[in-house]
Amino acid sequence: MSYRLLLVGPPGAGKGTQAELLCEALDIPAVSTGAIFRAHAAANDELGQLAASYTAKGELVPDEVTNRMVDARLDESDVAGGFLLDGYPRNVEQVAALDGLLAKRGIALDAVVLLVADDDVVAKRLLGRAAEQGRADDTEDVIRHRISLYHQTTQPLIDVYRERGLVVEVDGMGTVEDVSTSIRAALDSFIG
Repeated sequence: MSYRLLLVGPPGAGKGTQAELLCEALDIPAVSTGAIFRAHAAANDELGQLAASYTAKGELVPDEVTNRMVDARLDESDVAGGFLLDGYPRNVEQVAALDGLLAKRGIALDAVVLLVADDDVVAKRLLGRAAEQGRADDTEDVIRHRISLYHQTTQPLIDVYRERGLVVEVDGMGTVEDVSTSIRAALDSFIG
C-alpha cells in the first residue's frame, strides 16, 4: 500500500526521529524541505542559487521558491509509491500550493499525522538538548518563541486538514518506540 502523509508537530516533539522511523517502516521516502534546500544548494542549480540569494541575507525562502522545489521533488521516481512530507506545507498558502501539486499528479494526502505535545514538556526537552549540544543561543525565551510561532503558523493549516477529515492525532510524549507504535496503529485504523 502506498502512503502519502504529512507529519506535523511542535519543535521538540521528536518529529525528525518519528519521520525516520515511519519512512523506514512504510518504505517511503521523506520529502523534507530542509533536505530539498540542501540538495539544490549542493547542486548549485537555479533553484539552489535562488534560495541562497534569500538565505544569505538572513531571509526566509519565499513560498514560490519552496513550492517549485517541492514540485520538482515530487517528480522524482522514488515518491511514486508514497512519501512523508516533513516541513512542508508550513502555512495555508503552501497548503493551497500543495493541493495543486498533488492534483496535477492525480493524488491526494492520505493522512496528516499530528504529534501532540505539551508546550512545557517540549520546552524542557529543547533546553536539555541545547545544554547537551552547547547551544547557548537556545535560551528558554527563544525556545518558547519558536513554540509560539509554531502554534501561530501551523494551527491554521491543521484546521484546514481537520476540516477535510485528514488529521490523525498521536500523543508525542511517550518513548520513541511507544510514539512510533502509536503512529503506525493510528494510521492502520485510519487508512485501513
